[in-house]
Amino acid sequence: MSFVLTLISHPAQRVLTPAHAATARDVLSAQGFMAAPPSWLAQDLACDIPFDGNASERDQRNNIVASVLTQFDGEPLDAVIQPLENRRKTLLIADMDSTIIEQECLDELADFAGIKERVSHITRRTMAGELEFESSLRERVALLKGLDEAVLQRVFDQRITLTSGARDLVGTMRRHGAVTCLVSGGFTFFTDRVAKAAGFEHHKANLLVLEGGRLTGQVAEPILGRAAKCDTLKAYARDRALTRQQTMAVGDGANDVSMIEQAGLGVAFKPHKILADAADAIIVHSDLTALLFLQGYSAEQIEASRSG
Repeated sequence: MSFVLTLISHPAQRVLTPAHAATARDVLSAQGFMAAPPSWLAQDLACDIPFDGNASERDQRNNIVASVLTQFDGEPLDAVIQPLENRRKTLLIADMDSTIIEQECLDELADFAGIKERVSHITRRTMAGELEFESSLRERVALLKGLDEAVLQRVFDQRITLTSGARDLVGTMRRHGAVTCLVSGGFTFFTDRVAKAAGFEHHKANLLVLEGGRLTGQVAEPILGRAAKCDTLKAYARDRALTRQQTMAVGDGANDVSMIEQAGLGVAFKPHKILADAADAIIVHSDLTALLFLQGYSAEQIEASRSG
């Protein structure tokens, strides 16, 4: 079976060199694989190294990746191994907070209520898998009871920023026929606006309960959590007659584990350990354009989508 090792740098750093590719080929050869010369997707930024051999188990691929990265001595590079077959995906399901955007919306709302550290502590524990998501969400929303509805728009306008590469990721995949959906354990107020800003076709999230222009401290039931994210991926794939291998999911925390495990390519983006342990691909240094390079898109194709 044929596989591909992809090496990726952050676009702002562009530290990838032919020497890195040669080192990666040496690691593959030392482990008994027949590695082809590198194919550059973007100069100084991303390259593919196709190879043949038995690397069908995720743990085995992760061990090879770890061996490659060890040779780079801490340089800011990411490496991912995956099968070449069905590499280009036709469905993207993406988490929002700390993935498509750089913030946690609930934590930013809490800042306006003067309780950010208290709420952020609960958020961190939840994303690390230490707390159950649904009860954690209810607890955090309850602490915001009485907050003025107008704060929601202030948070979006003043605090929320798209992660580098988000528009390129969504725009390029859509230009090539993929379905894109933003799915979040957060709130529809934000997913609606973030989806428009990043270019997603669809979005799903939880609904904050409002009364008299203020938050009631409640979130509408049922809560969209870990299982619902996975169910969303399955439903979109089923409705479009897609195989599992045609799907991609990306997230950062415990709430994303099930959808990451279900996806044909599950990507952990700057993740908590619980998600990194479940993912097919781990991106730590690169931005979200890494997900395009993992699918074999070139810099020219990304640029064409950006200008088109």
